[in-house]
Amino acid sequence: MNKTTFHISQMDCPSEEQMIRMKLENFDEVKQLSFDISNRKLEVYHTTNLRGIHQAIHELGLKDELKRTEEAELPVANKNDNQQRKILWWVLGINFTFFVVEMTTGWISNSMGLIADSLDMLADSIVYALSLLVVGSTALRKKKVAKVSGYFQMLLALIGFSEVLRRFFTDSETPLFQFMIIVSIFALAGNLVSLWLINKNQSKEAHMQASSIFTSNDIIVNGGVIVAGILVYYLNSKWPDLVIGGLVFTFVIQGAFRILKLSK
Repeated sequence: MNKTTFHISQMDCPSEEQMIRMKLENFDEVKQLSFDISNRKLEVYHTTNLRGIHQAIHELGLKDELKRTEEAELPVANKNDNQQRKILWWVLGINFTFFVVEMTTGWISNSMGLIADSLDMLADSIVYALSLLVVGSTALRKKKVAKVSGYFQMLLALIGFSEVLRRFFTDSETPLFQFMIIVSIFALAGNLVSLWLINKNQSKEAHMQASSIFTSNDIIVNGGVIVAGILVYYLNSKWPDLVIGGLVFTFVIQGAFRILKLSK
């Protein structure tokens, strides 16, 4: 058994991990993949055909670099899969719940920041759902699910971004800062609970580490919407809300492109 280590510069969230897994799942010689997303490292346990494996990874365009190949034993499978699955289901539930809450209150309060944050929550939910719901499915079904999810997320983000532009160039109401701050605080609390659940597991598994990174990024976004709400109050202006909304919609669109790569 051989172990080949790659450094993949643009592997920084679960989307890239899913891309690599789906790209390599038809290689019979690949026996196991070990991801270290925080350090951008991938370890491939395989028998032969390293050239074909490397070419498949390179086709994803994630700026890969082959570091070394060495003999190694196949690691023992993780025995805490059921516990990790339960945690990820909880995190998925929290993200989807706040997608609904923030989308609803965003329209009521006229806040693009809340609407954008809700789509960021939806983006996370899609990634977690892809990881959980298609386990054991065929490669073709996984790609179909990824394509539908990616286009759906892209459509919502483009509609939201176009609404941000419309409000930039027309007279529109100043959002209700109270909704922005209060709802974002609850969303922040939900993400903190998610992060606590993930870290409590103390797993070194890549998908759990990736989930921790993803949730930490969400906390930053929540904080951005809270700050925007405070600025709306002090400046009595819609601009802080539109700026944070535009930034988050941009991130969501980038995430949709990443998911769509899974379907190729």
